Amino acid sequence: MWTCGENDRGPRGVALAPVAVALKVPKSTLARAPEGVVWLSMTERRAAGPEFLRFVAPTVDVLRELGNSGAPSEVTDRVIERLRISDKEQEETTSNGQSRVRNQIAWARFYLVKAGYIDKSQRGVWTLTEKGQTAKLDQASVRAIFQNVQGRATHGPRTESSEAVPVVSEAVPVAVGVEDPDEPRYDHRARLLGILRGLPASGFERVCQRLLRESGFQNVIVTGRSGDGGIDGHGVLEVNPLVTFRVLFQCKRYGDKNSVTPSQVRDFRGAMQGRADKGLILTTGTFTGDARKEATRDGVPPIELVDGEKLVAMFERAELGLREVKTFEVDDAFFEEFRK
Repeated sequence: MWTCGENDRGPRGVALAPVAVALKVPKSTLARAPEGVVWLSMTERRAAGPEFLRFVAPTVDVLRELGNSGAPSEVTDRVIERLRISDKEQEETTSNGQSRVRNQIAWARFYLVKAGYIDKSQRGVWTLTEKGQTAKLDQASVRAIFQNVQGRATHGPRTESSEAVPVVSEAVPVAVGVEDPDEPRYDHRARLLGILRGLPASGFERVCQRLLRESGFQNVIVTGRSGDGGIDGHGVLEVNPLVTFRVLFQCKRYGDKNSVTPSQVRDFRGAMQGRADKGLILTTGTFTGDARKEATRDGVPPIELVDGEKLVAMFERAELGLREVKTFEVDDAFFEEFRK
């Protein structure tokens, strides 16, 4: 169901079938929301839990539609589309520069993993467990998931693991790591994005060149020429000895509040016409929803989009400019038999 303040008014003011649990929905999103509006007071809204809980049920629904599994980016994009999240809300970021909406969806997945609805895959694929495949999640059950996971977190001390459960105050719907105020652990992603955004334009192009080489591209050249339709370089991606693609790329060193627009994607595609098989835009910012649609529009050459979060993930996979640190997570299930 969609929830909003008691004094707000929707486009039709009618309550229909529940769609998703949403807290503090912006008016721009509410105007385009599915026809299901439930009005909650501030007290009721606080009782509903942290804001990221609005994405829990839609994440499970989207995974079912995808055949019970999906890549994180694919699931995230479909959840955003399903809830009709506005471009303005998608452009909002946390203090570490991550997309707030995408960060909240990741936290929804985290709680679903802890509650046994999604398998904890080590291969970067979100997969529903048998429990998740048959679950019917409403607002009460989503709230119960949150309370149960939080309750287990209080049985032992917190670890420094990135998977440690963030203990959330019941009084205020804010989750550590999801909202800005409390981010106690060192976040290498924010630090890396800050460094990349602070590089000179030529330095950012060269580090992208190095990253593409580490990611399997060959003959990567940075042209650095102005007036070339925004093309910053080119390279060759060899899929196998018989299949190769010539790729043109563009590097956009944007701040956390800046997004690549559909017109910029179209301009880049126009510049690459007849010169390459694929295009690639790398940015330390984000892409608007319309820009993502433009990149995959039928009948035109496809353009791959790499936003700040995906850029960081590429650095992590290549271990480029990063040193891996080993850590541990407490396996609560192991201790269950000793609590009896």
